[in-house]
Amino acid sequence: MLSTNPMAALFGRSPFKPLQQHMSVVIECVAEVQPLFQALIDDDQEQLEERKNRIFLKEREADAIKNDICDHLPKRLLLAVDRQDLLELLAMQDAIADTAQDIAGLLVERRMELLAGMAEPLMRLVVRCLETCTQAQATIEKLDELLETGFRGREVKRVEAMVVELGNMESDTDVMGMALTRALFSEEEKLKPLSVMFWYQLIQWVGNLADHAEKVGDRLRLLIAR
Repeated sequence: MLSTNPMAALFGRSPFKPLQQHMSVVIECVAEVQPLFQALIDDDQEQLEERKNRIFLKEREADAIKNDICDHLPKRLLLAVDRQDLLELLAMQDAIADTAQDIAGLLVERRMELLAGMAEPLMRLVVRCLETCTQAQATIEKLDELLETGFRGREVKRVEAMVVELGNMESDTDVMGMALTRALFSEEEKLKPLSVMFWYQLIQWVGNLADHAEKVGDRLRLLIAR
C-alpha cells in the first residue's frame, strides 16, 4: 500500500527534499528581517508589528516542517548519508529562523532608540547577513545534484567553492558587526545603559544569522567528505 503521509512520500523521492523545503521556509522567514529593520528606521510601529508577525508565522511553519522531518526520517537511509548528519544540518538551518524570531521579538517588545548615523551601517550588516543565508540555501539546493553524482566529481568542487564563498561572506559580516559595535560604544553616553546592552545583543543576533548560515555550509562540507 502506498503511504498517504506527504513527508514520507517526499523521503521516498529524495532524503533531501524535506530538508530543502525547510530551508526555503527559513529563507522566507529571514527575508522579513530587512523590512523589519526598515520599519525601525522609519519609526513605523504598525509595520514593525506586521513584519514581526510574518517572521513568527514563518518560524512556526519552519518548526512544523522540522518536526515532521524528525518524526518521519527513516531510521536507515539506503544512501551514503548518515541520518545524524541530516538532523544536524536541519538543526543549523532551524537556528537561522529561531534567530530571526529573537530579533523580531526584541524589536517589538522593547522600543529601541536608533542613534544618528547607525541606520546605514546597520542596514548594510543586515543585507550582508541575509545574502549569506541565501548563499547557504543555494548550497542546500545542490544536494540532489550531489546525490546524482555519488558525491564525487565536478559538482563536489562547485559546492565546495560555494561553501568557501559562504565563509568569506560570513567574515564580511564579522568585520561589519565589529565596526557597528565600535560606533555604538563611541556614542554610548547618548543612550541609557540598558539600551546599549540591548543594542549590543541585537547586533550579535544579526551577525548570528550569518554564523548559522556558515555552519550549514560547514556541515554540508563534512557530509560530502564522508
